[in-house]
Amino acid sequence: MAGGIARPRWWPWLLLAAAIFVADQWTKQWILDHYQLGDATVVTSFFNIVRAHNPGAAFSFLAGASGWQRWFFTAIGVGAAVFIVWLLRAHAGQRLFSFALTLILGGAIGNVVDRLQHGYVVDFLDFHWAGWHFPAFNIADSGITVGAVLLILDELRRMRRGR
Repeated sequence: MAGGIARPRWWPWLLLAAAIFVADQWTKQWILDHYQLGDATVVTSFFNIVRAHNPGAAFSFLAGASGWQRWFFTAIGVGAAVFIVWLLRAHAGQRLFSFALTLILGGAIGNVVDRLQHGYVVDFLDFHWAGWHFPAFNIADSGITVGAVLLILDELRRMRRGR
């Protein structure tokens, strides 16, 4: 407490990030235990559960590289996690901003662990329509994507209030 004003706690954000990480790792392990690479289960006319491996980044960016991308994307994920924890400590009272960062943090750590453990990220959510398939993804990717959208929304709200 500095100057009589209590600083917002930042550790609850870390607990939420840890919950996202655990859910991500649990679902990926379930897929690894029950599906072979390339297996798929039709759930609806537009959604399948699959087992896919992505050695690259989003949308399989650099998936065909010679292996260096594993360490490159791991380093980016670790760097992002450290930066996000620093931001959470500094801005814990900004709820939408911190929630967005928390989603990204949980997802980034989930995918870093996959890269370290397997050399690729395990993906299993496959949405499709009329023969077109969105690239398979996972809970970590979902957290990163939703977090990024919320960061944009938070910044738009901040800009609007600033006028």
